[in-house]
Amino acid sequence: MDPETLRADVPALDDAVYLNTGASGPSPRRVVDATETALEHHEYEAHASDDPYRSAHALYDDVRERLGDFVGTDPANVALTQSTTDGVNRIASAIDWDPGDVVVRTDVEHSAGILPWRRLRDTEGVRTRVVPTEGGRLDRDAYREAVRDARLVCVSALTWTHGTRLPVADLVAEAHDAGAEVLVDAVQLPGQAPMPVEAWGADYVAAAGHKWLLGPWGAGFLYVAPEAAERLGPAHVGYRSVREPDAAGYEFHAGARRLEVGTVSPAPYAGLREALDVHAELGLGTIQERIDALTERFVDGIGAERVLGPASPESGLVAFESDDPEALVSNLKERDVVVRALPTGAVRASFHVFNTPGDVDALLEGIADAEA
Repeated sequence: MDPETLRADVPALDDAVYLNTGASGPSPRRVVDATETALEHHEYEAHASDDPYRSAHALYDDVRERLGDFVGTDPANVALTQSTTDGVNRIASAIDWDPGDVVVRTDVEHSAGILPWRRLRDTEGVRTRVVPTEGGRLDRDAYREAVRDARLVCVSALTWTHGTRLPVADLVAEAHDAGAEVLVDAVQLPGQAPMPVEAWGADYVAAAGHKWLLGPWGAGFLYVAPEAAERLGPAHVGYRSVREPDAAGYEFHAGARRLEVGTVSPAPYAGLREALDVHAELGLGTIQERIDALTERFVDGIGAERVLGPASPESGLVAFESDDPEALVSNLKERDVVVRALPTGAVRASFHVFNTPGDVDALLEGIADAEA
């Protein structure tokens, strides 16, 4: 498959210049078809000709296998979730916290990396320590100081505010040396960059398929290192969490599956599986080459001095200055150009493999007209 073939299969692109994949990627028809086909099979056929639970569990098992291959780990280390936020919360609620435990995060985390710790502050007396960034870059001296007595470190592999890639493996090593565990929010990576969970050495990595993989909403995934899984005491338990229960009690599954709980629709995971096929057919090299060319074209057009991240972008996410981000986004929307305003006071455009040089030019022309 080439980018043009993919573009022709994404109906959302018929009506807009879509430059907001960092929020949610528009699915191709074949991904939606796979999602709908799985739902129809489950509801129309499996109940009568098979068993709906056996059928769904076979699909779950297959998707775990596919995700294990995708991130380079054993499928036993993968749990299926509904979203990145869901995965982060499953870890947050499974750790045995003590009052005064410290969670370290950066000042550019998404709400998924902020709200769970605020909740634990209220329920468990957990403290949060925030490490500053500048231009999407972490203050490494402040980080080393912050993690020295931390229980958990939460960092994004790729910042949603600036599109910068953090040195995850180095940050994990420093946190581990200090005795802290590490939870990585990697949702902006899969579909546009590698996600080498074992090379990072992190204890937990949360992600989802509805952004750069162009999968449907509702299919997230969570990597849990084998030794870390044994330290977790899940707050929720269900038939998918445990080995065969008996009259005396239950035993959690080994590995990440202990964090799965009960009945969920197989349909989003069928869509995620198809999205993984689309990604494989395109090839990561093709995706990165297209993103690099588009972001370079945009930075050349708008001027590097307005870009809030690196002048040579490290991802498809490019944030730029605007005197009135909300007004600019609204004005562009009237021209059928879709970007988003950030709470940082910037505008962010997301460039993916299905975008074209014409899309970049439409954005630049829209900005110039709105600001004239």
